[in-house]
Amino acid sequence: MSTDDDHTPAAEPADAVAGETPVQRALRLKKAALEARPKPPRGGRFQREQAARIKSGAARPWMSK
Repeated sequence: MSTDDDHTPAAEPADAVAGETPVQRALRLKKAALEARPKPPRGGRFQREQAARIKSGAARPWMSK
């Protein structure tokens, strides 16, 4: 008879959090990868127009009927 008590648990990655499921780990890593991506510059004409609630095509009257 052999016992299963002498098996060592699988080696966990160094960045693993205790009690974290594989799905939670994947989601955490995905969020970290998205946060690490370079962000577009903030501000600019588009954001000012959105803040002022100006339609984006307001500066192009030939685009409207």
